[in-house]
Amino acid sequence: MAFGCVSGSVQVYTIDNSTGAMLLSHKLELTAKQYPDIWNKTGAVKLMRWSPDSSVVIVTWEYGGLSLWSVFGAQLICTLGGDFAYRSDGTKKEPLKINSMSWGAEGYHLWVISGFGSQNTEIESDLRSVVKQPSILLFQFIKSVLTVNPCMSNQEQVLLQGEDRLYLNCGEASQTQNPRSSSTHSERKPSREKSPFSDGGLESQGLSTLLGHRHWHVVQISSTYLESNWPIRFSAIDKLGQNIAVVGKFGFAHYSLLTKKWKLFGNITQEQNMIVTGGLAWWNDFMVLACYNINDHQEELRVYLRTSNLDNAFAHVIKAQAETLLLSVFQDMVIVFRADCSICLYSIERKSDGPNTTAGIQVLQEVSMSRYIPHPFLVVSVTLTSVSTENGITLKMPQQARGAESIMLNLAGQLIMMQRDRSGPQIREKDSSPNQRKLLPFCPPVVLAQSVENVWTTCRANKQKRHLLEALWLSCGGAGMKVWLPLFPRDHRKPHSFLSQRIMLPFHINIYPLAVLFEDALVLGAVNDTLLYDSLYTRNNAREQLEVLFPFCVVERTSQIYLHHILRQLLVRNLGEQALLLAQSCAALPYFPHVLELMLHEVLEEEATSREPIPDPLLPTVAKFITEFPLFLQTVVHCARKTEYALWNYLFAAVGNPKDLFEECLMAQDLDTAASYLIILQNMEVPAVSRQHATLLFNTALEQGKWDLCRHMIRFLKAIGSGESETPPSTPTAQEPSSSGGFEFFRNRSISLSQSAENVPPGKFSLQKTLSMPSGPSGKRWSKDSDCAENMYIDMMLWRHARRLLEDVRLKDLGCFAAQLGFELISWLCKERTRAARVDNFVIALKRLHKDFLWPLPIIPASSINSPFKNGKYRTVGEQLLKSQSADPFLNLEMDAGISNIQRSQSWLSNIGPTHHETDTASSHGPQMQDAFLSPLSNKGDECSIGSATDLTESSSMVDGDWTVVDENFSTLSLTQSELEHISMELASKGPHKSQVQLRYLLHIFMEAGCLDWCIVIGLILRESSVINQILVITQSSEVDGEMLQNIKTGLHAVDRWASTDCPGYKPFLNIIKPQLQKLSEITEEQVQPDAFQPITVGKTPEQSSPRAEETRGSSSHGSIPQGEVGSSSMVSRKEEDTAEAEEEEPFQDGTYDCSVS
Repeated sequence: MAFGCVSGSVQVYTIDNSTGAMLLSHKLELTAKQYPDIWNKTGAVKLMRWSPDSSVVIVTWEYGGLSLWSVFGAQLICTLGGDFAYRSDGTKKEPLKINSMSWGAEGYHLWVISGFGSQNTEIESDLRSVVKQPSILLFQFIKSVLTVNPCMSNQEQVLLQGEDRLYLNCGEASQTQNPRSSSTHSERKPSREKSPFSDGGLESQGLSTLLGHRHWHVVQISSTYLESNWPIRFSAIDKLGQNIAVVGKFGFAHYSLLTKKWKLFGNITQEQNMIVTGGLAWWNDFMVLACYNINDHQEELRVYLRTSNLDNAFAHVIKAQAETLLLSVFQDMVIVFRADCSICLYSIERKSDGPNTTAGIQVLQEVSMSRYIPHPFLVVSVTLTSVSTENGITLKMPQQARGAESIMLNLAGQLIMMQRDRSGPQIREKDSSPNQRKLLPFCPPVVLAQSVENVWTTCRANKQKRHLLEALWLSCGGAGMKVWLPLFPRDHRKPHSFLSQRIMLPFHINIYPLAVLFEDALVLGAVNDTLLYDSLYTRNNAREQLEVLFPFCVVERTSQIYLHHILRQLLVRNLGEQALLLAQSCAALPYFPHVLELMLHEVLEEEATSREPIPDPLLPTVAKFITEFPLFLQTVVHCARKTEYALWNYLFAAVGNPKDLFEECLMAQDLDTAASYLIILQNMEVPAVSRQHATLLFNTALEQGKWDLCRHMIRFLKAIGSGESETPPSTPTAQEPSSSGGFEFFRNRSISLSQSAENVPPGKFSLQKTLSMPSGPSGKRWSKDSDCAENMYIDMMLWRHARRLLEDVRLKDLGCFAAQLGFELISWLCKERTRAARVDNFVIALKRLHKDFLWPLPIIPASSINSPFKNGKYRTVGEQLLKSQSADPFLNLEMDAGISNIQRSQSWLSNIGPTHHETDTASSHGPQMQDAFLSPLSNKGDECSIGSATDLTESSSMVDGDWTVVDENFSTLSLTQSELEHISMELASKGPHKSQVQLRYLLHIFMEAGCLDWCIVIGLILRESSVINQILVITQSSEVDGEMLQNIKTGLHAVDRWASTDCPGYKPFLNIIKPQLQKLSEITEEQVQPDAFQPITVGKTPEQSSPRAEETRGSSSHGSIPQGEVGSSSMVSRKEEDTAEAEEEEPFQDGTYDCSVS
């Protein structure tokens, strides 16, 4: 009984069954926390109405407003807050005042007569306060199926029913198909391989299905059925979530979510002849329902098969003595509660007699409850469960542990449990068949809990999650939820006789629970979400439309984690071992880290902000508990960063010193978490400490190639240095997978080929160079304060790392490092040319590059002894191909620059791959040139490679291109089998296209920096004699350091020796470049004399070198130009050289400089 008070609260009393006395149960009142501006200003309670199904009460107040509460005080809706009370512009609405209200049939509608305010008729300046005429309003509601059909509480779906439609939460088992029936409807693919209720239990569901959303599977109820049977009274869904049954005034109908079809009674008189009384439930493919047969004036229990026609001929009918009030199914048993206060248990089994499949029902046991139940209508729900006070381990017959152990009865909010009486002699199972077996009697009832609205339990077993699956979950209205949790001894030890084997733990959640996902440790619910649309209306008229007063309401499926509450309750009760067992069983859940974080955060907030001293603080216990998990370090730092700074000291006093935790992260190689600790250290320690730790982290991040983190660390170190420490850098929450495979070269290094050919003079090609300025956050590094100590400190670390990479021959890592962090690679290489950038061992360097770039070592094919390429045919084949290539489309290929003729471009692009007339000039170096193993087919690829490489998004496959050329010219070339084999061998001996682009890029960088020994190594790998030629041209200039030439000479001899013994595949190429090697020896011998008298130009940077060196280096590194053109290249005007030099001397100003090259 509910009494509305003048104060605005509602007092709810229960009536004691034995004495008839009224006892105060709870109060319905608004709290100051939820409604700070209205909670004590509502006036007296004006009207209250219980819904027809007695599951909710609606309350309205004198000064307006409407609220909906569950029986035991959970607030579902209140129109005094949120979008109900405020307009979209933030102004307050006048609350809706209600003169009279009444519920419609089954509680789907609320009829309201509104009246506005006092009867004063004077018109004020504010038009909105003018008296409004009373109106009739109609509110529509949908309700959970649990309100009317409590047997649905063992399902894991949220099913809501409206007057003409059903809402089912999407994405879960409703969309999965039972594999047994998958053959019939193959167009709907099952989203889980196993049946969700197979022995392994329901697998953890995808995160998208677990989170809240507004997507519902809305099933419109068949209008044919509604015509004569409105309103819908019960509905039920099967375990797999594929079939739904609904019951109206008469009969019932069912719907398949797979076929999207309704099935109704073929004979309407059969439908109109039955009234379903006690609800209905699914058992496998059968619908079990209790009904009243109007013709025979008889109470019956009926079972219908889903797949057969809906007709009484296919139903199994059993007569009952009294009206059935409640019905529920557990495993293969049906439990029925009747109007004579008796409970009857039936067994149900599938029977196949001939073509028809039916289910047989037999009475197992009857239990009279009249001694304990004063009136049958006080019973809200009845269910069979496998829950008992004894856990499975201690039962004399453990295999019965998950059988029907007890009956749970909700008697007007009191949860009563009756267990089987196992005190007598036990019957051995094999002695009798199940049907003849006499079931054990039940013990007298025990009260488990008060104020219970719903009960959830499951009979599924899962050894990993016994705690969650064998627990009993209770919803207690305003008091939140309770769980009756089993306690298991560790490692199957004998339990202590004095310890209880179950414990009742209360906890609060923010949603009203409608379903419990047992394995996923989640509670599902549904809330009203509102959308305002008053901005569409102008409020200039005297009357504001009533419909605009109310926002548009949508139903949102919500979910909530409750595990942290249970763990905390166990720790408070010194049951840490049980908490650990429970937590370990759930550690695989995707939100388990969040669970630990929530628990730590809540305990910290409560204890650190408490005004009273806490005699027995929980935080140290929680901290110790979390250390049992590998996520300990992340949990602590995430919690700290979401908590205000004032509480940090209290937190770290319990969990440990942040410096130690930071070092633990580094040892565990968890750099992202370490970066988060750095921010905490920055706030809690002096700058010197955070700089020291930041340096440690920066070096480790460099070593591991975590470039995003490196960029953040550079910013962080600069912030400490320049006193910006009050703005800590944002640490990446999740490390993005950096593509260390590609140098990010094309994103960060813009080689601009975008000018059109008309703007470029024929002999000049403008090359925009932002060689090491990435577009990322470190781009600001080379700012005006580049001479400040902080930048120097960072640069020293970067130089040290680059030196280490070069010493370890890790060129691929060096390329990534330079591209990702905007490192000035060329200028640094110039300084280190005779130190770190020297190649000490050519053979080791060559082997390491082969391995790093996945570049295959060359091999000599068996047929190469008779190869046509050795017998002088190479030239003719090459010439034929070159002649035919003039018609080839790729020669007219316009690169991004729009240059129509590659020969005319004469840009540094020529250095990247030899053009076809270079092959001719190269061949003039001696008769040995006939041994060339570079097939002309690959020339096309080489020329194209940089064009396609400038934009990796173009899907240009070199191999595909090569084969098209072969196909086009196949008839003219008439290649023999051995030639084809040779070509395919040539293609096979190349590495991936990406590696080729990267190697050419590095070649270009080393050329510019003048590290000729590295250029030789890369030339050897690419097996291109033009690169070696080019270096010869450079070495002929007297500016090149003699020591470097000597190093190149000895290195090449070492490679030759290695090729002779270990890698004969390199021999043909080394034979090709023999003349160049001889020239090199001559040059080195010549240079020995002058070097003795001249000062050695060690480490000469391009800025110091003479114009002549600049010019030759520029010309040679930007194109392997045939000998005839070398002379013309020296005609570059002096003015251009000066500007190039001037710009190169100040690369730090803006990071870009133009380099004009002929």
